[in-house]
Amino acid sequence: MDPLGARSQFVDVQSLPTWQQQLGEDGEKTPLDQSDSLLGQQAFPSPFPFRPDINCKIILFSGDVALLNCTSIVNTSNESLNDKNPVSDYIHQLAGPDLRDELLKLKGCRTGEAKLTKGFNLAARFIIHTVGPKYKAKYRTAAESSLYSCYRNIMQLAAEQSMASVGFCVVSTTKRGYPLEDATHIALRTVRRFLENHGNSVEAVVFTVTDTEEPVYKRLLPLYYPRSEEEERACLPLIPADIGNSEGEPVVPERQIRIAEKPGTLEDDSEEESLESDLGQVGNHAFARMEGDVDKQRKQILQGQMSEAAMQKQHQRNYNRWLCRARAEDLSDVAALKALYQTGVDMCGRTVMVLVGRNIPVTLIDLEKALLYFIHVMDHITAKEYVMVYFHTLTGEHNHLDSDFLKNLYDIVDTKFKKNLKAFYFVHPTFRSKVSTWFFTTFSVSGMKEKVRYLDNLHQLFTCIKPEQIDIPPFVLEYDARVNGPYHPSQSSGL
Repeated sequence: MDPLGARSQFVDVQSLPTWQQQLGEDGEKTPLDQSDSLLGQQAFPSPFPFRPDINCKIILFSGDVALLNCTSIVNTSNESLNDKNPVSDYIHQLAGPDLRDELLKLKGCRTGEAKLTKGFNLAARFIIHTVGPKYKAKYRTAAESSLYSCYRNIMQLAAEQSMASVGFCVVSTTKRGYPLEDATHIALRTVRRFLENHGNSVEAVVFTVTDTEEPVYKRLLPLYYPRSEEEERACLPLIPADIGNSEGEPVVPERQIRIAEKPGTLEDDSEEESLESDLGQVGNHAFARMEGDVDKQRKQILQGQMSEAAMQKQHQRNYNRWLCRARAEDLSDVAALKALYQTGVDMCGRTVMVLVGRNIPVTLIDLEKALLYFIHVMDHITAKEYVMVYFHTLTGEHNHLDSDFLKNLYDIVDTKFKKNLKAFYFVHPTFRSKVSTWFFTTFSVSGMKEKVRYLDNLHQLFTCIKPEQIDIPPFVLEYDARVNGPYHPSQSSGL
């Protein structure tokens, strides 16, 4: 209920349309054209599925958070709670001098914490004050964790105080230098996870934005709050690789502590097996394995003095570093290319991965991010046998990956990538591509040549993979029908 004397300019939250109700307004479109989506039959579930019960609690409001008549609104400030920024200034202006007096009693607020005061002359009953982190690229991980704590602690405080509604401002102010898009990802996913796990008592969450911030929120909200199953499928490739843990908290694999369940329990009568089991539970890091000087080992590799087993360990460590980077990096721009995706299974029940050459703009993308995306997508796929289908259809010079890049990729990936790859189907090859592939598989990498199979048409591909088990880009289907004629199942023959 609004406090007595609430001014007429205050905004009634119940009069604002929810995020679910905004679907289709103002000619709004989903991030991907559904007719061109390659995820028609979703190969894996979205980590943020369509939840109308959550969407009806979300409101995007362009205006001033100080005007909302929520149970509480959020004020972003500094550690002394006396920051001068447009959001904080307007809240103080409307709340009156009593707010400043009460803030002095709080004796400041640490970065990532949240503290509560009355709303005084505001329509909101309470104000939750928080301090966002100062952003420096060098300390990105710390900044992400602190910003997560801001949103998480605000929601936790709202739930503990049985608040029905919360009005958020954008916590990461321009003064603190946090990139708006990165901050928005953290804000949206943290609130989403809280509503999923602890949000029964919260009836409305309002994201209040300026005209500058609104386009970013409108673009990213569908990723975390899809308003239909179609929008969920369309947004799946755009979700960042790093979505945090079950609470939305950023995960740093290097800092995770792994504790074995009942480490002292012996379940086998064999002392030798029990000893091996106990030692296996100690850990996999260098200190637990009592490994030698890593720098010395690298020097030995260069001098050709290291054993094969030691070289394999060194390679595994290197791959794990790449994998950690891949899980922490925002790779949504590479995912949006739809150049690599999982589809069904082949005749032998092995997972099929599709690579679309035409969708790789080599001259325009960051090749290191492309490498990280490949590792991120493929790591769990390669744990068991799989096959790859590469569509070389209608590719140009700007789509051809350099042999040095491919050699680097081959050298970085884990051994399971090579061991469990059972076939590489090269569809619609040209004479030039066959020659370059022969040279590459003969002189640059080992064990690949016998796995490459050149397929001139889709008829041949369908003898290995049923048509319903593979999502083929429309332009590939059109090209094959034009060059090789329409596909008829009766014409299929074995390779």
